[in-house]
Amino acid sequence: MDGGSQLSTQINSIKARRIWDSRGRPTVEVDVLLNNGSSGRGVAPAGASRGINEAVDLRDGGKRFGGLDVTNALSKIRDEISSALVGLDALDQQTIDNTLIQLDGTDNKSNLGGNNTVATSMAVLRAAAASSNLPLWQYLSNDKPTRLPLPEVQIFGGGAHAGRRVDVQDFMIMPIGAETFSHAMEMVSNVYASAGELLSRKGPLYGVADEGGYWPNFDSNEDALDMLTKAIALAGYTNGEVMISLDIAASEFHQNGNYELGLENRTYDTSQWIDLMGRWLDTYPIISIEDPIDELDHAGMSEFTQRFGKRVQIIGDDYLVTSSARVKAAQKINACNAVLLKPNQVGTISETRDAFHAAVKNDWGTIVSARSGETEDTFIADLSVGWNAGQLKVGSFTRSERLAKWNQILRIEDMLGADAIFAGWDAMPKAIRK
Repeated sequence: MDGGSQLSTQINSIKARRIWDSRGRPTVEVDVLLNNGSSGRGVAPAGASRGINEAVDLRDGGKRFGGLDVTNALSKIRDEISSALVGLDALDQQTIDNTLIQLDGTDNKSNLGGNNTVATSMAVLRAAAASSNLPLWQYLSNDKPTRLPLPEVQIFGGGAHAGRRVDVQDFMIMPIGAETFSHAMEMVSNVYASAGELLSRKGPLYGVADEGGYWPNFDSNEDALDMLTKAIALAGYTNGEVMISLDIAASEFHQNGNYELGLENRTYDTSQWIDLMGRWLDTYPIISIEDPIDELDHAGMSEFTQRFGKRVQIIGDDYLVTSSARVKAAQKINACNAVLLKPNQVGTISETRDAFHAAVKNDWGTIVSARSGETEDTFIADLSVGWNAGQLKVGSFTRSERLAKWNQILRIEDMLGADAIFAGWDAMPKAIRK
């Protein structure tokens, strides 16, 4: 790059504002303007079920908006982050993110706030893509092969996403037999409608979960699995076409060394809990299971993977928190065979990319994921395609902050035309791939 080009892609200014996420809570939005007039925007999502080792948001505390306001966070961007980044080249994402990491100086982004660093990192990347006159997904791909992701879509919400009426956090489907992404969305629509029909026969709903799925009054976790299996059949699909994915979020109900299911008033030790999930795998068409074991139980996660890692995708979310170091450590003890990638969980795009590369190097599955507190931003949809991640998880098939991501993939599919490739089964970890 010549000096004039580099000068034109330098960061000219950074602006931050408070907007509102899908739960009506304050969040951070960042605009980055380059010398050449190109600009980019990034928005920080927020999770309800959070791993203890993930990057933390900077919030005001106190009584205003339940302590969740971001006035202090915005000041950090205007005073510290802006001063450090203005003049740097937006095309050098690694240097941008390294500057944020060094400026923060903590392991969990508690100084600057993970909400600030991720929104800024995203905004710079978008500005760089705009400066290159490329869609974000294409800029990220850097002319390497891409695939449209296999979607993982919530049908029933539970756990922290739905008042803990059901212990398991997400009951999802994966249209693994779809021929195209458009076809996958049609299959999801049919299953979602069938689930609604079955629930209307059963009785009243309690509402809609955080991520747009149904919030039903089930009597047990198995009741939810039964209902979801019936919805798939009612929609006309077989196990090889549409399969079930579970986000257990086991840390949420792990107490005193045991797994305490509030819905059923039962307590299991680790061995009993693993056996129970094994029975679920034998009984229902489950192809993917996330955080089945408490995030601090390395031995338990390793045991679960040893037993089931060749028949089902085992995803680390709270367990891995989008950390390349944790991915590598898990690989050494054969814990998990897939990683959930949440940029705000680690704080920058470069750190997210490092976790992605560590997973791919070992033939793991990689799933780009939204958070329960989302916005209309479609960044992660482009990320899933541009990085050729293979899988995308953004919530359910209702609510615009969710559909915005699915619809963005449809636009990319249309743009690619005959060159569009749907990931399907090939997106799964090599250990279980057909």
